[in-house]
Amino acid sequence: MSRDASITAPLIRTGRPVGGPGRIVCLTEEPTETLYALGQQDRIVGISGFTVRPPQARREKPKVSAFTSARIEQILALAPDLVVGFSDIQADIAAELIRSGVEVWIANHRSVAGILDYVRRLGALVGVAAQAETYAERLEAGLATIAAESERLARRPRVYFEEWDAPAITGIQWVAELIRIAGGDDIFPEMSAKSLAKDRIIADQSEVIRRAPDLILGSWCGKRFRPERIAARPGWSDIPAVRTGQVHEIKSPIILQPGPAALTDGLLAIAARIRAAV
Repeated sequence: MSRDASITAPLIRTGRPVGGPGRIVCLTEEPTETLYALGQQDRIVGISGFTVRPPQARREKPKVSAFTSARIEQILALAPDLVVGFSDIQADIAAELIRSGVEVWIANHRSVAGILDYVRRLGALVGVAAQAETYAERLEAGLATIAAESERLARRPRVYFEEWDAPAITGIQWVAELIRIAGGDDIFPEMSAKSLAKDRIIADQSEVIRRAPDLILGSWCGKRFRPERIAARPGWSDIPAVRTGQVHEIKSPIILQPGPAALTDGLLAIAARIRAAV
């Protein structure tokens, strides 16, 4: 079994809910992935249409939301005990459901520590706190393994992560932290701590040229990343990463969701690119 497979394998494969809400709607992917990993998938009665992890969730569960919108009547028809979502962007969805008498939990974590805490809190909410603690510890062990391997790298490459292209938006906090764990240094650390995308817009793209990344990683939030477009930007041909062809995509589902995927497959993908760039 691969390292990432062992981390994401369910801790409980069968069994009825042992406490807490029995009917859960997940408005984003990370609660779905976490509940499946904890063996609590039977509680899930609806998911986000953007869910790709785990793949069986798309086959098994009705899709009732996007990210900024949701089919409220369909959710209410499912009679959920709990609806779980993420971020202030889903505030209007949450408010409408709350006014309809539904219990809603909207998490708003933006860091690696926040993701680990999220796993523990969600597990506690559904009555499997001990299993969630074990799972979180396994995730932490995976992070520690990559961090230890990264300490042996000959150098730490400078990394520019682009979350969107028009306008250019640099990576959020958990992405910058994973880059550091994987052995690189995010070139915009002062911007990564800003939770809102609008506050991470790079108004002057010549600043990327000035900071001279050795590696450029892109994940354009659901659309295909185009390295050739990066290379064609005015002046960017002088960037070390562009000169050496170190411009690569990290797939959105494994890095832009603040859940287990980012700490496993996302981190491994970043680490592989960093090692190739050293």
